[in-house]
Amino acid sequence: MLDYVIPICLALLGGAAILNVARLIMGPSVPDRVLALDTFYINALAVIILFGIWLETDLFFEAALLIAVMGFVGTIAAAKHLLSGDIID
Repeated sequence: MLDYVIPICLALLGGAAILNVARLIMGPSVPDRVLALDTFYINALAVIILFGIWLETDLFFEAALLIAVMGFVGTIAAAKHLLSGDIID
């Protein structure tokens, strides 16, 4: 069953990534672009996890955890920069 479902999910996540890139380029404001970038890294995270399930290896899950932590820190830094203009107070 997973042989059929995972490629469909990867295709849908690829479509979502294309829409995220479109929002990143066409975003009317900076917060829209930050939100699109945040959503893009979440989609990339989901693709990496799906590859880990498909190939049955744990290496992809460790990489996904690192990307999740770095994405969270990056989102917080971008939000602080947009609010106050400085990342470190």
